[in-house]
Amino acid sequence: MQPYIRLKLSTMMFLEFFIWGAWFVTMGTYLANSLHATSLQNSGAYAAQSWGAILAPFIIGLIADRYFSAQKVLGTLHLVGGGLLLYITTVDNFHAFYPVMLAYMILYMPTLALVNSVAFRQMKDPSKEFPLIRVFGTGGWIVAGLVIGWLGWEQGGVLNPNFKSVIGETLSGFLKGGTLILTFKMAGVASVLLGILSFFLPATPPIKKDQKTSIRDILGLDAIGLLKNNSYLVFFIASIAICIPLSFYYNWTNPFLNELKMPEAAAKQSWGQISELVFMALMPIFFVRLGVKKMLAFGMLAWALRYLFFAYGDIGSNYWMLIGGIILHGVCYDFFFVTGQIYTDRLAGERFKSSAQGFITLATYGIGMLMGYYLSGAVVGNWQTSPSTHDWKTIWLIPGGIAVFVMIFFLLFFKDKNRTELQPGLDIEEPSPNVEI
Repeated sequence: MQPYIRLKLSTMMFLEFFIWGAWFVTMGTYLANSLHATSLQNSGAYAAQSWGAILAPFIIGLIADRYFSAQKVLGTLHLVGGGLLLYITTVDNFHAFYPVMLAYMILYMPTLALVNSVAFRQMKDPSKEFPLIRVFGTGGWIVAGLVIGWLGWEQGGVLNPNFKSVIGETLSGFLKGGTLILTFKMAGVASVLLGILSFFLPATPPIKKDQKTSIRDILGLDAIGLLKNNSYLVFFIASIAICIPLSFYYNWTNPFLNELKMPEAAAKQSWGQISELVFMALMPIFFVRLGVKKMLAFGMLAWALRYLFFAYGDIGSNYWMLIGGIILHGVCYDFFFVTGQIYTDRLAGERFKSSAQGFITLATYGIGMLMGYYLSGAVVGNWQTSPSTHDWKTIWLIPGGIAVFVMIFFLLFFKDKNRTELQPGLDIEEPSPNVEI
């Protein structure tokens, strides 16, 4: 790959996840403090992500794959999305906020697949080249969280003293007083920049221009035959169920940490993405030593342990538990979701790789997290002790208990007959999932 193409793709990935990380982590805090949203309204706003994930395949399958080049669709979605993010900063109540956020997520979620498509089409050896590009996406999310923490937007513009000394008195005076509304403005500007950049990305023409596309293809239902494999069926059910406690983390961690008065909470949360990078690099070693079943089980155990840390952590003597819960993100995400994606890829075989990934993504980020977001809103609302305080100990023990239940179900019924099936370089022959629906 030529260096200038690598630079374009790396910048694309950085901006793609910088945009998401810029507002997603702190939206719950913004809604509660600035728009006085209820817990159910808060969860409804986060559930817009799941509705976007459910509808995203139709945009990709019906538009990008058949009629227009992927980079042009990507650019258009980000330009319109950037406008929506800038517009959302002008609304002053949740009822006006929600439809804009829903529209934005319907536009944004398809771009996650589009950036991958643009990147993969430029690569001769994706297994070696893609991780070096994708890592910039995680970097973008981390930088967004650090910026929010350093500029003190969660605390109404109370700047990090170290950052203030670096940028000087003049610029610090200009930045001071910012609030979380600026996260949407920052994301909106970044989205417009990515929208413009997209039209200068390498050409990625539609790959199914002369082919018919069915709803079955779009939703990945060709891979439904995988569920005839009993172990995969157990994994599939566990994947949906574990997304319920996952939703608690995405939705309520930042409001929780800010209620405890943790300084620079968004910046601290970015340590979870740093942990993700570390454990991603170590995964090949764990695959060889642990195998599929133990990897997935450790991922679920990490979710339970994370919520136990949150339930008993504080900003005093148990501050380490809060930090530990954040850093566990690498195990939580990589051990379960990344392992699950690889497990799905190997089991599906060449013919059904794309369908299988679309199928599991629809089930997890669509159905599983949709249920989780609404459940989390009901739980947090039920254990709200005053307009600004909650019984967080009870709240966090609930998703922790769900994670334990899912782990026990998985350990009892998942049969890891071939412990080495995910070791690099092994090609496992599985029965074809091509069955009639």
